[in-house]
Amino acid sequence: MKKLVTLIIVAALGAGFIFIPQKLASGSASVPGPEWPGSGGGPGGRQTQYRNTVFAVRTATAERRTLQAYIEVNGNIVSEKQVAVVPDAAGKLVSMKVRLGSLVRKGALVAEVDPSRPGIDYSLSPVYAPISGTVVSNPLAIGSTVSTATTLLTLAAAGSTEIEAAIPEREVGQLRAGLRAEVFLEAFPGEVFAAEVIRLSPVLDPVSRTKRIVMRFIREDPRINPGMFARIKLNTRAYPQVVSVPEDAIVENRGTTAVYVVSAGAAETTVSMREIEAGVSVDGEVEIKSGLDSGEAVVIQGQQFLTDGAAVRVIGNR
Repeated sequence: MKKLVTLIIVAALGAGFIFIPQKLASGSASVPGPEWPGSGGGPGGRQTQYRNTVFAVRTATAERRTLQAYIEVNGNIVSEKQVAVVPDAAGKLVSMKVRLGSLVRKGALVAEVDPSRPGIDYSLSPVYAPISGTVVSNPLAIGSTVSTATTLLTLAAAGSTEIEAAIPEREVGQLRAGLRAEVFLEAFPGEVFAAEVIRLSPVLDPVSRTKRIVMRFIREDPRINPGMFARIKLNTRAYPQVVSVPEDAIVENRGTTAVYVVSAGAAETTVSMREIEAGVSVDGEVEIKSGLDSGEAVVIQGQQFLTDGAAVRVIGNR
C-alpha cells in the first residue's frame, strides 16, 4: 500500500513539472524592454517596459503617368489582292517557269500548256502573269491535265500585305479605324512592326462572337509574307497624366477600396489607411481618381499586418 501511495505522489509531481512551464509559456507575447530599478512591481523594485510593434514594409510613390490600354490578339498576314492564274486552253501542263515565292512582273511567261489531242497537233499555249506580284501558292505539277478553270498558281500583288484579326465581342466598343498596333512575327523575334486599323467588319460573327478587323503596316517590309502568324498588341484608349500606383498597394476593407499612406514623423514613421477611388488597371498600374496625390508614398508589401496608425520601418522603395 505504501509503495502505491509513493508512486502516485511521484506521478503527480512529474505532471506538475510538465504542466507549470506550459502555463508560463502561454502568458503575454509582448516584447519586453529594458528593466528600470526603483519603480516597484518586480523583484528588487524593477518594472517591465513594453515597446510598440514596428512592421517592416516596402513602398512605392504615386506618380502621374499616361496609361495606355490595349488588346492582345493573334492574327494572320494576308494579301489584299490575290489573283488566280488560269490557262487560255485545256490540255497538259508541260512547263512551269516560276516557283513558290517567285517575284514576277505583269506579262511575264509563267507556264505553257499543250492543247494537242490524238491525231491533231497544236502549238503550245503560253500563260502570262496578269499582275505583278509574288507566287503565294504551290504551282501545279508539270504533266497535270488542266482546263480553262484550273488554277495553275496564285499571285499576290506586291506591297499589299495586311493583317487580319478577330476581336472578342466584349472589346468591340473600343474599335475604330486609325487605332495603332504593334505586330510581332515569329520569323523575326525581337522586332516590332507598326500597323494601323484600316477596316472593320460591319457585322459580328454569330458563331465565334468576334469582329474581323484589317490592319495595314505603316511601313512595307519585303520580308513579310502572306501566311505568317502574327501576335498583335492593339492600343485602344489612352489615359493621359493620371495619378497611379502599383496594384499591390490596393487593399479591400469592409467594402471600401483603400491604400496605406506612409507619413514620416520626427519620432517614428507611421501609416494611415486612406479610402480611394480606383480607375482602370493597365500592366499592374492602377489609376487613382481621388483620395491620393502624386508624390505620396504607399505601402505595396506588408500591408496585411497593418492597421491605421501602425508604426512601420521602410526597407525598400520601388
